[in-house]
Amino acid sequence: MPTQAPIDVFSWPTPNGHKVHIMLEECRLPYVPHPVNIGAGDQFAPAFLKISPNNKIPAITDPDGPDGKPISLFESGAILVYLAGKTGKLMPTGDRARYDVLQWLMFQMGSVGPMLGQAHHFRLYAPEKLPYAIDRYSNEAKRIYGVIDRQLSTSKFIAGKSYSIADIAIFPWLRSWENQGITLTDFPHLKAWFDGIAARPAVQRGVKVMAELRKPLTSDASRDILFGKTQYEKR
Repeated sequence: MPTQAPIDVFSWPTPNGHKVHIMLEECRLPYVPHPVNIGAGDQFAPAFLKISPNNKIPAITDPDGPDGKPISLFESGAILVYLAGKTGKLMPTGDRARYDVLQWLMFQMGSVGPMLGQAHHFRLYAPEKLPYAIDRYSNEAKRIYGVIDRQLSTSKFIAGKSYSIADIAIFPWLRSWENQGITLTDFPHLKAWFDGIAARPAVQRGVKVMAELRKPLTSDASRDILFGKTQYEKR
């Protein structure tokens, strides 16, 4: 069997970036990480926009695509599905079980990421403290944690008996639970699952990828790049 050529991973140490780092580690796929410093504006570079037109990390280029030709992908959820299909790992083969995984993956993409991201923004990064926004997204964070906790009260993993891309997608977003106004012990089933996922060697390796590069967001220039007019310039 031919050796897999390394996958190029254009990323940054954020929850969405770590999803892909963890998946690559779990699947034991060779990869080369390329830092995209989103606080410095690297995500707007023309070369990056060619593979990630929404100017968001992560994105990948796999020289060994499905037809033997290179393929580039953006959106972390799509990348997880692709890597699961490529390796035959962390996605069930049966239709019912596969749809269970996909619905929880979509829950992460549509609820966990956006809502917890807003909680981070208004609790930590907004230039002024807006009580309505802080309360709204902090309460939504608690609701989402409750949804996950109830699911895990009857299921070992997010989507059933087996560890899958649904667990990989959700876990990195919960690592910042304190910043989201959450007390993790209020959700005992979730906490037991969280501690188990955090102990996995591949997860520990994945969350260390580029971790030393990320610095606290303190400068006005970085805030403008991430949240201000720079985001909305025509390209």
